[in-house]
Amino acid sequence: MQIEVVKSKIHRVKVTGADLQYIGSITIDKDLMDASNIIEGEKVQIVNINNGERLETYAIPGERKSGEITLNGPAARRVAKGDIIIIIAYASMDFEEAKSFQPSLVFPDETNNSLS
Repeated sequence: MQIEVVKSKIHRVKVTGADLQYIGSITIDKDLMDASNIIEGEKVQIVNINNGERLETYAIPGERKSGEITLNGPAARRVAKGDIIIIIAYASMDFEEAKSFQPSLVFPDETNNSLS
């Protein structure tokens, strides 16, 4: 049996931008992507702490050490600059494998989205 489990999580980062005119996706500082084991094009769920919105999109890398978290395209209507969000990626795996799987969890400084 296959189940879906949390693979990666960036917990409580501040939205630095919302670009309605972009094609779509979420731009994430490449350092945060690497630390959380999220890759370019991966499907992610966005949970907005400020307003309860939940949405799915895909990740694209932003400039390293920039702290960038920008929601693009239609998703830009569901966040505001300064909102605090959680970014989650899931993986399907065998039930027994999932019992011992350890997700990549990142807890950045939400004032500037840095890892240190």
